[in-house]
Amino acid sequence: MALYKQARGLAAEIGFALDEAATGGGSDGNFTAALGVPTLDGLGAVGEGAHAAHESVAIEHLVPRTALLAALVAKL
Repeated sequence: MALYKQARGLAAEIGFALDEAATGGGSDGNFTAALGVPTLDGLGAVGEGAHAAHESVAIEHLVPRTALLAALVAKL
């Protein structure tokens, strides 16, 4: 939760809201979270139709999301 709050604060500084969400499926984050490692998942592209023929990316989200990832890495 502390890592999410930090990310949410950085996103606010950048100028967008970072909301919590739960989805189905799995990722490598499942393994690190199961080990008790603070884990944020879903920091990639925003879009629709993941892994489907109609998959798309909303380009207006690319710069702010990349800025958030850079800010999080800089905090390490």
